[in-house]
Amino acid sequence: MNAPSSPPRAAPAPRPGILDIVAYKPGRASAEGVEKPVKLSANENILGCSPLAKAAFASVMDELSLYPDGRGNQLRGAIAERYRIEPGRIILGCGTDEIFAMLAQTYLQAGDNIVQGEYGFGAYGIAARANEAEVRMATERNYRIDVDAMLAEVDERTRLVFIANPANPTGTMLPASEVERLHAGLPPDVMLILDGAYAEFCSDPNFTDGLELARGASNIVVTHTFSKIHGLAALRVGWGYAPFAVAEAVDRLRLPFNTSIPAQVAAIAAMEDEEFAARSLAHIEQWRPWLTQQLGGLGLEVVPSAANFVLAGFPTARGRTAAEAEAFLASRGLLVRGVGGYGLPNHLRFTIGLEEHNRAIVEVLGEFLGRS
Repeated sequence: MNAPSSPPRAAPAPRPGILDIVAYKPGRASAEGVEKPVKLSANENILGCSPLAKAAFASVMDELSLYPDGRGNQLRGAIAERYRIEPGRIILGCGTDEIFAMLAQTYLQAGDNIVQGEYGFGAYGIAARANEAEVRMATERNYRIDVDAMLAEVDERTRLVFIANPANPTGTMLPASEVERLHAGLPPDVMLILDGAYAEFCSDPNFTDGLELARGASNIVVTHTFSKIHGLAALRVGWGYAPFAVAEAVDRLRLPFNTSIPAQVAAIAAMEDEEFAARSLAHIEQWRPWLTQQLGGLGLEVVPSAANFVLAGFPTARGRTAAEAEAFLASRGLLVRGVGGYGLPNHLRFTIGLEEHNRAIVEVLGEFLGRS
């Protein structure tokens, strides 16, 4: 007698929630019919990177067959010396995006939630949803994090609270006093993650990246990246400053060799080139207010920015949409960032470019809007 046949098995299925994730969409890098467009869509450093970083990168070409130091001890030591922090509390990642993902994997489970601003960076939500956690969006006021709204979203299942300061894609800055108030209002078992990707572009005396606050806290992680002011976006290297217990827990699931030899040596060299970083900041501080004033003069609503970009809203009553403006600029070889995926369909984000790029943006937008 034949045994009863078992029912056919289905094809492999992703875990719950994975297919509900909207994949991250980067800024456009090409335009139809344009051979070499100007890319102002990804907040890259328009000045490139330090020549010292280039030389360091080139110096390890003969080491490409070797595995890197998995702990990145030289880089962690250089970061610790530069920022006067403990190397044992430093987490290295393949960009700060990986650090967000590792923190989510370490501290989130099904039914938990994270809290972020309504225009928060997309990587936070992706990391949370990948671990079956809910993403709670706190209403922002004037495109700025509202501490009271953030705290109102926190409940017994909140595990992580994310803010980028300055924020992306809005560029707004939360002063140190508000960061401190947000931290003070959180339960001790809720982690505050301060994303400082654009911190080096903000020289406001009321600003803090949170490192000093984090020194004595058991529930703060501060992250920085080498992609922005240091111009090493292609090498994908970021770092976080975490409590010892957090750093140790995250290290248990960190992928082996998650930062490469070229990335590590170039990052060390980039930190040593203070002149390049100062020149990069000076360029932003020269052209950010100029572009803000010029875009405002065209009738756009420009959000005050503390980063290396500005966000501008297009008045819908005038019948000229942000999407149309993005397409018009692309046709002229100027690539900017549409931010409809962030709940801002009437806005565009403009990376600060070289002088000729910034002037071209204003000229082409003036033509698009019918302004001389």
